[in-house]
Amino acid sequence: MIAGSLTFNLPPSLNAAAPPERRGLRRDHVRMMVLSKETGYACHDSFYNLDHYLNKGDVLVLNSSRTIPAILHGRLLSRNEEVEIRLAGKIDDSRWYALVVCPSVQTGETIWFSSQLEAVVEQDAGETPLSVICFSKSGTSLFDEIYSLGEPIRYEYIETPWSLDYYQTVFASHPGSVEMPSAGRAFSWELLFKLRRKGVKIAFIQLHTGLSYFLDDNYDHHPSKNKEEYAIPSETLTAIKEVKKSGKRVIAAGTTVVRALETAMATGQTNGWTNLFVHPGYELKAVDGILTGLHEPEASHLAMLSVFIPQDKLYSAYMDAVEAKYLWHEFGDMNLIL
Repeated sequence: MIAGSLTFNLPPSLNAAAPPERRGLRRDHVRMMVLSKETGYACHDSFYNLDHYLNKGDVLVLNSSRTIPAILHGRLLSRNEEVEIRLAGKIDDSRWYALVVCPSVQTGETIWFSSQLEAVVEQDAGETPLSVICFSKSGTSLFDEIYSLGEPIRYEYIETPWSLDYYQTVFASHPGSVEMPSAGRAFSWELLFKLRRKGVKIAFIQLHTGLSYFLDDNYDHHPSKNKEEYAIPSETLTAIKEVKKSGKRVIAAGTTVVRALETAMATGQTNGWTNLFVHPGYELKAVDGILTGLHEPEASHLAMLSVFIPQDKLYSAYMDAVEAKYLWHEFGDMNLIL
């Protein structure tokens, strides 16, 4: 168990197995639990009413990374054996860290995906879960093939292979996340325009999410082992510094935004890689509030939330959410902590 996370019972019936749109809801009409950082008091509302809780001059920061179809099916040429590849993070234009779902794959082996795409295993996993693979194409040409051949990552609580469109935010623009930056999924353009009309400033960063689970509980899934690439535009950083001086609030839409902004404030680097683990005792430098989904028992994200709100109050709120039958995971309901 990761220090700072929570243990509780989550009934399987509360795992959101389908997108809201396939449950008869607009994406911005999922439920929202609103928590006070000071008191822990929870009120229950619709996400569409987010503008009721943000003030003129506040900055809402969104992650504009676009989800890619990160599962590829190929064949090991040396032994004519089918293999599944889960992309975990881009190294450069042609090389990726990848989970090769196959025992004993070796350095130098070639993986055939199609007549248009192959990859060579440059470095096998060894004692780590991830290998390094080098594709036969690079840049935009490689992404074209990945989009043509791949399928989105989904975990066991999602039985239906929903199309990639369901794993995108409406404002996603920079391809690179292997799992959806899900805190932004509930936004519609209508809601964003409503927030802007109120005077809430909307800003963007990019953090390309990595692979969160390696299909084996024996591997170390600690967030400090997970390096993710981020980029923060200068106008976003300027807006944040101005709002901090004015006494207004910076609200991060998702744990990815928290990690990117806090890394930039601590290091002064607006582009790079982060493996920041935000946990109880960490002093937030950039972010005042967070908008996020509901996280499963023992998830490292719960340690981050415990920086915003005392852990006993967070636990109590989560018990209320279970009792009220909120839905968990990327297609589920939302939680605002201010």
